[in-house]
Amino acid sequence: MPKRAVEIGSTGIHTAHNIESLRLARGVSQRQLAALVAELRRPLSHTAISRIERMRRRCDVDDLAAIAAALGISPMALLPPSCAAPEAGHRG
Repeated sequence: MPKRAVEIGSTGIHTAHNIESLRLARGVSQRQLAALVAELRRPLSHTAISRIERMRRRCDVDDLAAIAAALGISPMALLPPSCAAPEAGHRG
């Protein structure tokens, strides 16, 4: 049975690009990022990171938080600006 293609929306595409861009800007390889994420008790192989960056795998919230922490940034920095802005009328 052939594998179904993973559907990645615009938020996921933007996030994947941000993960790769910020990882490269910090001079961190996918293997190094995988090791840093594993130290945070979120095992994620370098292959999984590659698939996230190539939009072959979705990045769930736990992955996003661990990747951001490993890169020393806020998870919000990985999301598109429209996701980071508070919703009008939102009550927290």
